Amino acid sequence: MIRKHIVIVGSGIAGLIAALEIARQHDVTLVTKSELAESNTRWAQGGIAAVMFPDDSVAEHIADTLRVGAGLCNAEAVEVLCSEGPARIRDLIRIGVQFDQRNGELAKGLEAAHSYPRILHAGGDATGLSIELALVHAVRSAKNITVLEHTFANDLRLDAQGRVNGLEIIDPQRNERTMRANAVVLASGGAGQLYLHTTNPSVATGDGTAMALRASAVLADMEFYQFHPTALTMDGNTFLISEAVRGDGAVLLDANGRRFMQHIDPAAELAPRDIVARGIARQMAMQGGAPVMLDATLLVAKNGADFLAQRFPTIDAAVRHRGLDWSRDPIPVTPAAHYWMGGVRTDIWGRTSIPNLFAIGEVACTGVHGANRLASNSLLESLVFAWRCAAFLNEGREHDGLPGLTERPLPVPLEATPTAQRIDRTTLQTLMWNAAGIERNGVTLQQALSQLQNSRVLGASIADLETRNLLQLASVLMTASLAREESRGAQYRDDYPERSTSLQHSLLYAKNSEVSWSPGPNQNPLTASSSPR
Repeated sequence: MIRKHIVIVGSGIAGLIAALEIARQHDVTLVTKSELAESNTRWAQGGIAAVMFPDDSVAEHIADTLRVGAGLCNAEAVEVLCSEGPARIRDLIRIGVQFDQRNGELAKGLEAAHSYPRILHAGGDATGLSIELALVHAVRSAKNITVLEHTFANDLRLDAQGRVNGLEIIDPQRNERTMRANAVVLASGGAGQLYLHTTNPSVATGDGTAMALRASAVLADMEFYQFHPTALTMDGNTFLISEAVRGDGAVLLDANGRRFMQHIDPAAELAPRDIVARGIARQMAMQGGAPVMLDATLLVAKNGADFLAQRFPTIDAAVRHRGLDWSRDPIPVTPAAHYWMGGVRTDIWGRTSIPNLFAIGEVACTGVHGANRLASNSLLESLVFAWRCAAFLNEGREHDGLPGLTERPLPVPLEATPTAQRIDRTTLQTLMWNAAGIERNGVTLQQALSQLQNSRVLGASIADLETRNLLQLASVLMTASLAREESRGAQYRDDYPERSTSLQHSLLYAKNSEVSWSPGPNQNPLTASSSPR
């Protein structure tokens, strides 16, 4: 086999796994804009879902994932995720990840919408950090992997035939240069910084998705952004409070100290995330915007005074750092932007619509999450599909693009108009939170989209380039949300509050600022007029 040079963008679980596996056959350069260990993965508290116990079944994990996905999951991708997940967990253990145990066996955890307690944890509520550090150690020790830290991936390079052949980067000394590559793997995570309130770290600015958009890659289901129901909010700062806290028995209270979720859904606090987030948002609206309260004191009464500190050490430390004692009193929580189900359209091998371009993890849209992600399936998705992407490349197979995708222009003007007004990141985030947040409507979306399309980002700092990426992705998200005239999963339109009978996906990509929608393999197009309604 001919040895190739593969460039990977991103250093979360997807990028690190891909680097380790691809380096068995090829030379790998891993590009990350911060330190190697900084990614969304390291902040993942809740855990990773997989069928690791004899009284659980792959069929039940599949059923839970499909149910939460609200009719839009790619069934083939879901089957791959759930059936290959157990082997990949064993691979993580082999690499050095130490999952929590109880009585000599893997400890079980329950999270919302799972029919079985199949969530594995490491370090209590530090699962992502434990996985990240183990993989970083493995990558640092591996041969054939060059790591470029503090290096910003700016744009993809394409040849005359439209095939990816390199990556334009900005190195730590602010020098712009181009890296040649036989293939580029995007593993750059999500874009939580689109929103004013997010559980994502500052690096989550959607750089890989925006690069793919500018290269005319097909994007899918961009309207579906998941809001985590419970983020501790104080002094304008947001800190994730894991779903596992509610899984262990914590409840949500209104301003008068009364539970309210059981009146919204039979599963109450353990309903799918979109239902809980929307329930909290509406309760907050009735309270004049005041946060609801998460009461974990019942867990202390049941399990002892030290339970929260032992079970959730990271959260416990963060809560106490903010002067709160959640073992004695409920704590204030609000929803926050958490995870993007949409992304660069891929198949189950990570192939995108552009030859030699792959995407894995949150930057990708395999369709495995549908319209709403099942809790703790995200780390598993990154793990499983990174392994498959590496296997594809290591087998020497050719990537000539996805069959069935017809190239047409799409509704996102990427170049600013001469009259465009300057927009800063806080203004953009506020606009997104108000117009494209938990609840949306067509009038507000259209007004906000018009403002975005008459906006531009000035400056050439890394922060400016990140904000440019966010601006472009915001327009895509709003366009997709306008076109989907229904409420489904993570998208709720109060002007279209019911789910339609259609099970269609939104597929978009940019060219010449015109509008078009095109079908993917075995899919029907979600049609839209030449301008969003």
